[in-house]
Order: sequence, then structure tokens, then C-alpha cells
Amino acid sequence: MAGKVPTRIANILINALKGGVVPRAGLEYITVGRTQEIAAILHDIEMIEEGGASFRFIVGKYGSGKSFLLQTIRNYATARGFVVVDADLSPERRFAGTKGQGLATYKELIQNLSTKSKPDGGALPLILEKWISGIQTSVKTQSSAQGEDFDILVEKQIYAVAGSLEGMVNGFEFARAVVLYWQAYKQDDNTLKSNVLRWFRGEYPSRKEAKEDLGINFIVTDETWYDFLKLFAAFLVGAGYKGMLVIIDELVNLYKIPNSITRANNYEKILTMYNDVLQGKARHIGFLMGGTPQCIEDKYKGIFSYEALRSRLAEGHFSTADTRDFSAPIIRLQMLTQEEMYILVEKLQNIHAGLYNYTPALSQEDLVYFLTVEYNRVGASTHITPREIIRDFIELINILYQNPQKTVSEILGDNSFEMAKGGIDGEEIREEFQEFEI
Repeated sequence: MAGKVPTRIANILINALKGGVVPRAGLEYITVGRTQEIAAILHDIEMIEEGGASFRFIVGKYGSGKSFLLQTIRNYATARGFVVVDADLSPERRFAGTKGQGLATYKELIQNLSTKSKPDGGALPLILEKWISGIQTSVKTQSSAQGEDFDILVEKQIYAVAGSLEGMVNGFEFARAVVLYWQAYKQDDNTLKSNVLRWFRGEYPSRKEAKEDLGINFIVTDETWYDFLKLFAAFLVGAGYKGMLVIIDELVNLYKIPNSITRANNYEKILTMYNDVLQGKARHIGFLMGGTPQCIEDKYKGIFSYEALRSRLAEGHFSTADTRDFSAPIIRLQMLTQEEMYILVEKLQNIHAGLYNYTPALSQEDLVYFLTVEYNRVGASTHITPREIIRDFIELINILYQNPQKTVSEILGDNSFEMAKGGIDGEEIREEFQEFEI
């Protein structure tokens, strides 16, 4: 993306990347490569919008750009009119467990519910209010009714959306809650509003309490939370959104579960969701799950230890590192090439210079020299990741900015290295990789 990066965004980018975390904003300014991976997932998003569903695993080593790709897609989806929910798994958050870990994941997802106008989560009240307001506006443009007659027409449309949910599993209860929220909105009853939101978020500890407060003898549980995600997707489409994207990272926490039965229960839940999507039982919903190669492929504790999943997810006989099938359920992230890393550090230098208002000082030769040093560290060929290179580079340009009397060679050391496979031509790279910018 050409043009100056806004100062606020530049600050977020530099600080987040220096800290080794993925920034929530501004990723479009530093996206390099991944064109095929992004294109495959964007095609999924188009299918979700059309009423389909998708399920993908994004697999890469720590620091390979997995979380970066997930965040890029998250930003794209909300900009496109989707609602996105996301969560990282942990010992307390799983797909299933004996201590409410599945429900804890659901709560985290709904807490992080995001839209274009509320990208940092907590969008549920906004969505419900916007939906009701939209219906009221629609009724106003189609009818001159006022007072009670107006409310009756609005209520009729609200019941129409609610009624469309009743044929789904647990849909009757969900529809009842939707109508209750409308009644609370109409009566300006903040207590009832709050209680309905608690119910949607899975925060009622017992059916008894939900029955007393709302007249709904049902709550979200470890067993029902996935059905509720499907209900939310259907409701959100009725409320004017394109669909729901569910992003779940850190699948490695399932691999780390010590108890084999508990692990298998979690993999079984993944299988249920996967089958649901592929058999056409889920609509307007997509799943992206991030994990390391080990947590997927380990035949003793990984997802492939669950035979029903292994047989569905294992690659065929023809895919190789060079010729990959991007329509397969697993998208494997290769490390960025040295050429792509050159483009990335060049972008980062320009953002840093814009943030601190100075003219970029590093030449093409300096950038190549920096990458040469990075790639020639002991063990770099198998262990170095984009995350480490980015952190080192931001540290380098910070030091140079704060110590203008220093040179690159003084900071990096005056050893000379040759770039693998004949070196890098910065001009050639810039031309070749312009197509990667989105």
C-alpha cells in the first residue's frame, strides 16, 4: 500500500512488532507475500457470504507469521461486513472439558465479538441496538404508522427474524432472547437488557437463574456452545451482516493436555464442527484455527492422533512444498523468503522514518548486509523466524536513530558474509514483489 502511514498506526506497528506481538491495526502496510494463502481464505469468505461455510487450519512454526495472517484476515472480514469472534486456547479454554473449558472458550469468543465500527470486541450490544434501529428506520420508510401501530409493525419484523431461528437446534430459546431484548429496548429497561446480554454471553451459572430472570429454561453449556455460534451466525445475517468468522489460535494447548481421554474429547469436538461444515449443516460461518506443525501432525498427541481427523485432513500423494493444494483444509505457511524479508524491512524502515520524521538512512546495501548477518547466524537456516528478524531490525533502526554517529557495521559487527544463492538485488526485488501488496 502506497502513501504515508498515519502516525497513530505507525506507532502501533513499531511498538507491537518490537514487542513480538501482532498489531491489531495497520497490517495492510506491512503485508508481504502470502498471496496464495490470502487468496484461498478470501475465497472462503466469499462462499460464507453466499450462505456456505468453511473450515481451515493455518499451520506454521512459532514466529512464522501464523497469527499475523489470522489478524490480516480478521481485519479484512470486518471491513467486508462480517462479524468476527476470536480466542486463543489455553489450559482454561478448550473445546471440551470437565471444568467448563468449552463454555470458557465461547465466553471469550463472544466477548471478542468485533465489527468494522467496533474492531476491538464487545460489539454485541451495538449489534442488537443497530439491528433494532435499522428495523425501525425500515418501517418508517415503508409506513406512516405511529405510536402503537408503529411498534406492532416493528415487532412483526423482529418476530420474523426470531422465527427464522426457531428451526435450528436451541433456536427457540435464542429467538425468545432476541424478542426479550426488543421488549427491553422498547421499555428502556436496562436491567432486562443486561440480563439478556448475560444470557447471550453464556454468563448464567444455572438454568434456574435464567428462568427466574428471563423465563428461559436454558443456558449455554459445554455441550451447546457450538450450536450457539451457528445461531449467532444465522441471526447476524438476519441483522444485516454478511456472516460470522470464528478465529481460534494456539491449538497447541490441546496437544499439551496430559490426559489422553480429555484430549480425544477435544479432537472429537473439532471433528463435529468440521463434519458439520463439510456436510452443509452450518451456514454463513467460517472457522480458522491456528496451530504448529507438531500439534497437528504428532501421531501420539496431536490432531492426527485422532484417526477420524487424520484421515480427513492428511494430504494426498501429490502435494509438495513447491506445489501445494490451497483448497485443502490445512494451509501450511512456509517461511518468508529472503527476498520477501528484504521488502518487509524496507517497509519497516520507511514507517519508522515517518513516525520519527527523519529521512531513511539505510541504503540497499545496508539492508542486504543486515539480512546477511541474520541469515548467517548459527542455526538460522532451520530456526530463524520473521518475528526474530523483525525485532532485531526495529532494534537496529532504533539504535541508529538514537545514536546517529553510529554506522550499521559498527552495530552489527564488521564481519562480511555472502548472501545465500548469489545475493540479493534490492531493485529487482522491489519490482518483483510489488504485486504482493494489498
